[in-house]
Amino acid sequence: VFVPDMGERYTKALTDRPKLKRRLKVVAACGNGTAGAFAPQVLAALGCDVIPLDASLDYTFPRYNPNPEDMEMLHAIVAKVRETVADVGLGFDGDGDRCGVVDNTGEEIFADKVGVMLARDISSLHKDARFVADVKSTGLFMTDPVLLANGAKTTYWKTGHSYIKRFSHETKALVGFEKSGHFFFNPPLGRGYDDGLVAAIAVCDMLDRNPTKSMADLRNALPKTWQSPTMSPHCDDDKKYGIVDKLVAHFKTAAEKGDKIAGQAVRELITVNGIRVVLADGTWGLIRASSNKPELVVVVESPTSEANLRAIFAALDAELRKYPEVGAYNQKI
Repeated sequence: VFVPDMGERYTKALTDRPKLKRRLKVVAACGNGTAGAFAPQVLAALGCDVIPLDASLDYTFPRYNPNPEDMEMLHAIVAKVRETVADVGLGFDGDGDRCGVVDNTGEEIFADKVGVMLARDISSLHKDARFVADVKSTGLFMTDPVLLANGAKTTYWKTGHSYIKRFSHETKALVGFEKSGHFFFNPPLGRGYDDGLVAAIAVCDMLDRNPTKSMADLRNALPKTWQSPTMSPHCDDDKKYGIVDKLVAHFKTAAEKGDKIAGQAVRELITVNGIRVVLADGTWGLIRASSNKPELVVVVESPTSEANLRAIFAALDAELRKYPEVGAYNQKI
C-alpha cells in the first residue's frame, strides 16, 4: 500500500510537541541514507541548530558505509562536532533505525552507555521504570546508583532486534536497549519499534532537562567501567550452539560447587542467551553463539579494574581453548 503523505505524517508525529527550551547545536550525520529525508528537518523543528552532514539521499553511499559504529563514519562525525563546537553529534545508519552518539568533546559514547544515561533521565520522570537490555550490554543497568535510587529495574534478555522488541513489549518496559544501537521506546515515549530519530530526540530531551551540563558531563557522571569490544572467535555454525551448551553446563557446575572464577565467587549466571557469568564485584563475562555468523561472541566488563577485566577474559578464554573447534578471534583485548 502506498501512503502518499507518509513523510508528512511521520514528521508531524515527531514534532507535535513542545519545542526544546535549550538551544542545542546538533550535528545530524545521515550517511546519505534514509534519515537524511527527515532528521535535519525534524531536529530543526524542535528548536535545534542543525548542522547536516551527508544528508542528501544517495543509494550508492558515496562517502562511507552509513553505520555509526563504522570507524569512517564515526571519524567524520567527530571531526564535524569539533569543527563546529557542537553540543552533540547524532549519527544515523542507512535505514535510520539506529542512532550513534558523539559527545561535545568529540568522544564516542557506546550505545549501552547511552542507554544507561537515557534510563537515568527517563526513570527520574517515571517512577519504578522498567527497562530491558540485551546480554551484551553494560552491567551498569543493574548497579548504577542513580537507577537504583529511582527504583528502576532492568532485565537482561537475548541479543537480537526481534527478541528485544518483543520482550520489551511483553513486559511493558518503557525502553528496550540493544548494544548495537537499536532502542525500542514504548508508549508513552514511542510506538514500540526502533527509530534512530526517536532515540536522537530522547538524547536532546535529556540535554534539555540538564541545561547546565554538557553531554560529556553526563557521560562522566556514570560510574567508570572497563569494557571490551565485542570479540568473535570463529566457530562453525553446526558446532557453535553445542559448544555454548557445554560451557553453560560447565559454569553452572562450577557455581554450584562454589568454585571461584578469576579469583572471585560467582554472584549470578544469566543464561537467556548463552552464559553471562557475573562475579561478586560485578565483573562479568559473556559467551554466546552469534545469530548470523559462524562465530561465538565474547564480551567482558569490570566496574572495579582493568586487571579484573583481563582476569575474567582469561578465565573464559581458557575454557574456550579446550575446544579445538573454536578458532581465532577477530580482535581481542
